[in-house]
Amino acid sequence: MSTTPRERNARCSVARSLEILGEKWTLLVVREAFFGVTRFADFRARLGIAPDVLTARLETLVEGGVLERQPYRDAGQRQRDEYVLTPAGAELKTVMAAFVAWGDVHRPSGFGPSVAYVDRDTEAPVRLSFIAEDGRELAPEEVALVPGPGALES
Repeated sequence: MSTTPRERNARCSVARSLEILGEKWTLLVVREAFFGVTRFADFRARLGIAPDVLTARLETLVEGGVLERQPYRDAGQRQRDEYVLTPAGAELKTVMAAFVAWGDVHRPSGFGPSVAYVDRDTEAPVRLSFIAEDGRELAPEEVALVPGPGALES
């Protein structure tokens, strides 16, 4: 029995992740959250994003468990919400680093990297890699994709 694209996508980790992260502005909001931005007005100012688009992207990220709302109140102002990375959101750091590494190589700006990932304690540069169970670093061409236990038969 053949499977439909809908069935295949429902089981696909990439497709499910893209339901939350698949819009350009969404990843840029996440990028700013990693830089410590939490407030609507600050996201707007840094991104130049329309308010309705930002509202929709923040809602998607909250519903997807990437950000959580936390109330705050500045003196003399009404209570508002700020948006803080959840543990699931913090785990996107490797995803963002992979985008940066790929973009720096394949879509360079001509100005050099806009961000560097470094060891928090030593500030020495770090990079992403595939690590085998025995600790060996593998080049991307040494890594194969195989169907996992949740895959549908073709």
